[in-house]
Amino acid sequence: MKGVNLGGWLSQCNYAKNHLDEFITEIDIKKIKSWGMDHVRLPFDFNIIQDLNGNFIEEGFRYLDSAVQWCEKAGLNIILDLHKAQGFSFDKDEMETGLFGNPTYEKRFIDLWILMAARYGKLGPNVSFELLNEVTSPSLNEGWMKLAEKTIRGIRRIAPDVQILIGGYWNNSPDAVRDLIMPPDSKVYYNFHCYDPMCFTHQGAGWLEGMPEDFRLSYPFDYDTPEAQGAKPFYDASGMKWLKGKSEASLFEYKFSDAVKCGEERNVLLYCGEYGVIDEADPESTLTWFKQIHSVFNKYGIGHCIWNYKGKNFGISGGHYESVLEEILKSM
Repeated sequence: MKGVNLGGWLSQCNYAKNHLDEFITEIDIKKIKSWGMDHVRLPFDFNIIQDLNGNFIEEGFRYLDSAVQWCEKAGLNIILDLHKAQGFSFDKDEMETGLFGNPTYEKRFIDLWILMAARYGKLGPNVSFELLNEVTSPSLNEGWMKLAEKTIRGIRRIAPDVQILIGGYWNNSPDAVRDLIMPPDSKVYYNFHCYDPMCFTHQGAGWLEGMPEDFRLSYPFDYDTPEAQGAKPFYDASGMKWLKGKSEASLFEYKFSDAVKCGEERNVLLYCGEYGVIDEADPESTLTWFKQIHSVFNKYGIGHCIWNYKGKNFGISGGHYESVLEEILKSM
């Protein structure tokens, strides 16, 4: 129900051995447990455990094994999240297309998850699987849903009870939940991410096209102000207009409303695998944002996992969040 991501360790990194050996250790897992968390989400890229020919890399599995063992020892659950697959990445210009409909890549994707099921499937519910992170374009959804169905069938032949998470297009948008497949069993859950409003949570993020690195915005804010208009491409204008005159927490009620309704109609649990605020935002505004989104997660029983534990411009263990971290964790 409440966790933190270990992003930047086995994914979105330089893959150097010293980094893989040192970035996250058992000490970090113990610290996360001391915060009152009940799980971590571990993003990993395919090339940690599978080479470009589809062969598996035993040395890479050692890192997953360690994470699973550390979490079991600490009393934490763990979600193993395939963050980047061969033939697909949510990052532009990193093989972001090619997986869906490609027989070679699809077979390697399914083989990867079948092996994951053989190694970790019997450890559920302490270990769960997230099949793929942040499909981008809606045009990929049909191919992705077909691949997800085939992959789940492969996993279920080996691990009939392991929990599986699937997310949709627009980078796991809650607006895409309704276009996910009907789960084949009660242990497949819907996953979404939330960084709304992007103009606040990603202020100054130089990797976003069109986002000025010196842009700053407090929260809450009036979407009509010149300050907010400066980052208009990075927020849902219709959502902000709907919000006007209402409490700020209503933004998340609005953003999650159809996903919640869909989950209720289909009797499927919801989980938010990523949400957070860049360390360029002022701490008090960050605390306000977290309190509001947590209130809606808790109202609807939506499990949630902060992005990120360490680094990646979002690390809550860094000094930027020190003055408000205790209150953030308390609000979860």
